[in-house]
Amino acid sequence: MMVIEFGEDIIVIDCGVQFPTEGMFGIDLVIPNISYLEANSDRIRGILITHGHEDHIGGLPFVLPFLQTPVYSPLFANALIRAKLVEHPDCINAELYPITPGIPYDFGSSFQVTWFQVTHSIPDAMGLIIETPIGTVIHTGDFKLDHTPVDRKAMDLNKLALHGSNGVLLLCSDSTYAEVEGFTPSEYLLKDSIDNYFGNASGRIFVATFASLISRIQQIIDVSRDHNRKICFVGRSMVDNVSMARKMGYLNILENAVVTLNEARSLSPKQIVYVTTGSQGEPTSALSRIANQDHRELAIQANDTVILSASPIPGNELLFNRNIDNLLRQGAKVVYDKNALVHVHGHASREELKIVLGLTKPDYFIPVHGEYRHLRAHAGIAWDVGVGDKGIYVLEDGDILEISELESAVVGSVPADPTFIDGDMVHSVGSVVLSDRRILASYGTVMIVVTIDQIQRQLIGDPKVIQSGFIGIDEGKWIFPTLVTHLRDSISIEDDFWDDLDVMKLKLKEIVGAYLFSKTRRRPIIVPIINPSEEFHNSV
Repeated sequence: MMVIEFGEDIIVIDCGVQFPTEGMFGIDLVIPNISYLEANSDRIRGILITHGHEDHIGGLPFVLPFLQTPVYSPLFANALIRAKLVEHPDCINAELYPITPGIPYDFGSSFQVTWFQVTHSIPDAMGLIIETPIGTVIHTGDFKLDHTPVDRKAMDLNKLALHGSNGVLLLCSDSTYAEVEGFTPSEYLLKDSIDNYFGNASGRIFVATFASLISRIQQIIDVSRDHNRKICFVGRSMVDNVSMARKMGYLNILENAVVTLNEARSLSPKQIVYVTTGSQGEPTSALSRIANQDHRELAIQANDTVILSASPIPGNELLFNRNIDNLLRQGAKVVYDKNALVHVHGHASREELKIVLGLTKPDYFIPVHGEYRHLRAHAGIAWDVGVGDKGIYVLEDGDILEISELESAVVGSVPADPTFIDGDMVHSVGSVVLSDRRILASYGTVMIVVTIDQIQRQLIGDPKVIQSGFIGIDEGKWIFPTLVTHLRDSISIEDDFWDDLDVMKLKLKEIVGAYLFSKTRRRPIIVPIINPSEEFHNSV
């Protein structure tokens, strides 16, 4: 999410989501911190979407209930957003407007924005040309320079060159593959490689790819037709996206070329191709369930060929590789990016980035998208080609860059720590819930159950210890009996907590925690449970 403001007007570019990393236990999604926008909601003129990938639209269902601002997006992204918001009643009144590229849209008195065509791994990917009172800002969105795109919609370089000749104040450009030398290969090059693997396959074929990568799905459809194979789409998002793309004219596929799972069973192995979700090893995806042998309707057979037409997103390598191993164990031939040309990226490599920098010749340059090292690499490219002579800024999340007609500077920051979505709950980065989950994952939990006589100010019987994930059974045989003895010795009639159970719980946590750490050098979650004498007598 990027925020641009001038005077009393604010526009927001994209509203994405991040998937949880390994240490975010139980977290479903990570969304932007919008506290700054909430405080300035009356100034927001619109959320402007560049394309329909989850890292650009996935945060909308969680943000729109708080901002209630219109969303402007390319046609395919608009359809994806509408389908997404149906599942969120809080967004039922959201204002969603599809845009037409090349047509200027006014946002307040400060911004006039025109979307322009770029090439990426999803239909209708766009960049933004933003006219402001002090100059032109260009935001490329995600892009690559593909001169032979499958949908024949090449990036509008003429528009970039035109604005470059007239002067560009600021360029914000995609940095995701700024470390990769040369040019990113064209999507069209994959067809021959995929055709070769189809020709050599002696059994069923499974192809896993992104459900939004419509151009890749079109090539799979074309190659399947050439080899007289029917297609079965598997996985909810794959089925939904293909259906949407067909209705909107983004996919060209004959009606009789598609079969259901039931119909596929009656075909010979050489007559069927399954196009599935799960190219990233997502645990609940179709391919992962097939690889784990728990899919209700599909199982790997000898001589099956599985093509993983994707490369792992950073952080997904473990899940991605686990699927490959599981598929190989079941006798499948697995083709993936390390042993075949079955995937090309959707982002510009270094030489393409140089072309865009050279065409636009911005006064200021901000590399966007990707990790910090990618931003630094892109900044280095800009320096090498001699653009951004008034300033090249590598910004961290939350940084405020102020540009005037005379100067520029980073003048402060706004809150930008992650916001975590946990089912229907929202947690901040410092949430005690997440902290406790990390401790549970590392050290486990120990529950202490004590029954007390508050009148006599003494324990009734021995405390009971219940643990999970803390130590093994053999270790527990000697630690827990000594813990019980220590606990009894540490509590006396003179203690001042007998009439306040909350204070007593804190004391029990302190005693038990200190004792277990002295014996194990570990700090589990301590859960004290106190049964007062009246409850004890009633239960008896």
